[in-house]
Amino acid sequence: MLDALKSAMAKVGPDVQVIFHSDRGSQYASEAYRSFCSSNSVLPSMSRRGNCYDNSYVESWFGGFKKEWLYRRKYRNESELKAIVFDYIEVWYNRKRKHSALGYLSPMQFEINCAVQ
Repeated sequence: MLDALKSAMAKVGPDVQVIFHSDRGSQYASEAYRSFCSSNSVLPSMSRRGNCYDNSYVESWFGGFKKEWLYRRKYRNESELKAIVFDYIEVWYNRKRKHSALGYLSPMQFEINCAVQ
């Protein structure tokens, strides 16, 4: 989980305030996580206890990922699985998949349009 957070932070750059939203999993209460957030100016955010609707967008995203991508592919080991996840997020979802909530633009195109304005 810390590797994923570090990767995301590297992509947005040092001048962006990172807010990391999670459920109330035990890993997010760990000393390693809290120390990392504190020393890297990451603002942790957690769902309310017992409220599944706080993460409905994430749950929906994972459902789409499984249906559109994961269950349609086979993988033999962890490195192949990582490649499948990377392809879905970085190649398909962020660059090509059009989103109705973004005016039928990909997230990357939407972000570029916002930066230009």
